[in-house]
Amino acid sequence: MINSALRLILSGILLIFFQILILNNIQFSGYVNPYVYIMIIMMIPSTTPAWLLLIISFFTGLIIDLFSGSPGMHTGATVLAAFSRPLVLRLIAPRDGYESGSDLSLAVYGLRWFFIYASAIVLIHHTALFFLEVFRFEGFFRTILRILVSSAFTLGFILLLEYYRKGK
Repeated sequence: MINSALRLILSGILLIFFQILILNNIQFSGYVNPYVYIMIIMMIPSTTPAWLLLIISFFTGLIIDLFSGSPGMHTGATVLAAFSRPLVLRLIAPRDGYESGSDLSLAVYGLRWFFIYASAIVLIHHTALFFLEVFRFEGFFRTILRILVSSAFTLGFILLLEYYRKGK
């Protein structure tokens, strides 16, 4: 129990540093902005109380906001993704349910399940983030394109990181 909590905390810190130091500096023509820090919310076990999940997501988004210079956008999008996570997990639950204490990972539930799970969380997060950033419906289709392209790149990074975790 303590070992898995310590591993999650260390993984979260590494993801935040990776986001701040490397990925925040990647922008291709204003359309591609990979945000893999959302993986922190996805790695938390399904048995975690909702209040704790929301607190973790709040502070994760707040840290990213502080280093990105964005006034609360990442915090709002991350809290919305964490708030939506229990619903997403219920909708895609395996037939036997979730194993108590198991990771919500590619290694445990397979590629198809993980891809659906990650896609749903990333799309919720990116939709909220980019519409909060623009804060108007002018350029609606440009914003939708940014959401889709950035989500695809973010999912690619998340799948690569999951395959790395699976290899361990």
